[in-house]
Amino acid sequence: AQALLELDTITFNAAISACEKGRKWEKALQCFNLMARSTVQSSTITCSAAISACEKGGAWEKALHLFSMMAQTEIESNAITLDVATSACEKGGEWEKALQFFGVMAQRSAIALAR
Repeated sequence: AQALLELDTITFNAAISACEKGRKWEKALQCFNLMARSTVQSSTITCSAAISACEKGGAWEKALHLFSMMAQTEIESNAITLDVATSACEKGGEWEKALQFFGVMAQRSAIALAR
């Protein structure tokens, strides 16, 4: 009997991360889009890996689009996501947007310290 691979969040995250590490941002987006069309829920890790793949591939506009999609789908960003989005802005020469992400990180840090 042949075992079938169950496609879940962890499986998709691993595939997207592998594409990121192989600098295959287009393939990472294909996996991300396949996941979006399936019943599998994406996570902060999923989005961070896809954003990082785009950032490393120089597709900063795609990275920012994915980041904005996170807010629309109510997936929380974390320090890693914000860092990668900031780096994508830097590589795209979008320093104003990079400063916005830096402001979000600073605000979150201040809130965390106040707790």
